[in-house]
Amino acid sequence: MPDFPTLAKLAEDLESGRTTSRKLVEACLARIADPAGEGQRTFLHVDKEAALAAADAMDGLRKVKAAPSRYAGIPISIKDLFDIKGQVTRAGSRALDDSQPAEQDAVTVARLRKAGFVVIGRTNMTEFAYSGIGINPHYGTPKGAWNRAEGHVPGGSSSGAAVSVLDGMAHGALGTDTGGSCRIPAAYNGLVGYKPTQRRVPLDGSVPLSFSLDSIGPLARSVSCCAVLDAVLANEPIVSLTPRPVQGMRLAVPTAIALDDLDAEVAETFERALKALSDHGAIIERIEMAEFHDIGPMNAKGGFAASESYAWHRYLLTAKGDVYDPRVSVRILRGEAQSAADYIDLLNERRSLIARVNARIAPYDALVLPTTPNTPPKIADLADDKAFTRENIRALRNCSLINLIDGCAISLPAHRQGDIPVGLMLAGSGGSDRRIFELAAGMEAVIRV
Repeated sequence: MPDFPTLAKLAEDLESGRTTSRKLVEACLARIADPAGEGQRTFLHVDKEAALAAADAMDGLRKVKAAPSRYAGIPISIKDLFDIKGQVTRAGSRALDDSQPAEQDAVTVARLRKAGFVVIGRTNMTEFAYSGIGINPHYGTPKGAWNRAEGHVPGGSSSGAAVSVLDGMAHGALGTDTGGSCRIPAAYNGLVGYKPTQRRVPLDGSVPLSFSLDSIGPLARSVSCCAVLDAVLANEPIVSLTPRPVQGMRLAVPTAIALDDLDAEVAETFERALKALSDHGAIIERIEMAEFHDIGPMNAKGGFAASESYAWHRYLLTAKGDVYDPRVSVRILRGEAQSAADYIDLLNERRSLIARVNARIAPYDALVLPTTPNTPPKIADLADDKAFTRENIRALRNCSLINLIDGCAISLPAHRQGDIPVGLMLAGSGGSDRRIFELAAGMEAVIRV
């Protein structure tokens, strides 16, 4: 894969005049249109004329030193879960084909535009965001980074978001993360994906999966890229990211659940990354985290995702259930069997879980664990429903731990060049976003040695 530039490098090139927004947008459009590439499966809609017009506008503003930010003019992609004014939001489904076009941009899309980012198009995704694998039977499945000739999954649900950045069809992507949907595709494609503390970024204008767990975050090529996009999404100032020294970092590795049933490549890469951190002076402690054992029973009836998605989908399923991906509808329908008492129990159990986990991890700078226990499976191997279910559960397992504790987390590439992609996840309690970014920036280069 080509080595595409970071947002910082693109901003420098724009400021110096080495490139223009129009050139960047035209290059992205060419990659999307390349018949030998993944563009047709990655994008559900391309805003060609609007993107070129926005690029010209940003170039004009930059000439008169009125660009809204140093990143103005950089093309980004938007997951098909978000409203874009004048367009139908399909959420990777056919069931919403006859919906009315959005009357306004989602809050997050509007914030990206305000900073001058150019929307290049809408990216493919798992239908209604309900899978960590990324397969979409309606629009096709873009191939992930690993062994393209063979065809491995891109990870989900923000599948097209990841591939758009991977292949230079966009230079950053807007995704969502309910149980890993930014971090899993980042891990499977050698990218960085960020799940913020949920309350920092408004959900307005996005199709919900689980309003208790949904988070909106970026996928990009570096920690600093994600930090820039996260600041814009949260409507916070874009400030320079200062990496923390690895020496003296206090990191906890949860041994319960998170290290079970790891693929050999994941286990080897994770242990090598831990050794590299330790060699650079990080203090790493393996802790039991018995609280994680409570999560399986909490989710036994489908958890928040099933109950809350069923509440949103129940009428649409009655009218158009036959056009849903059966692998999605069957998971949503688990919510039908949950009672109000079940849901109230979930709320109380989660509140207790968050308090207990936060107390447990308070002495540490962050948790560190594999982003996924599995490497990206072959698309062909998941034609069987049992195989799909097994790998989907595995893909989501570690990431969903952090959503349930209302935390924030980032996935960093941990594999060596040429090896199968493996992600390392750094996570903290809710509200520790800046610390997680600083820690991740410090260890970003160290863990791949």
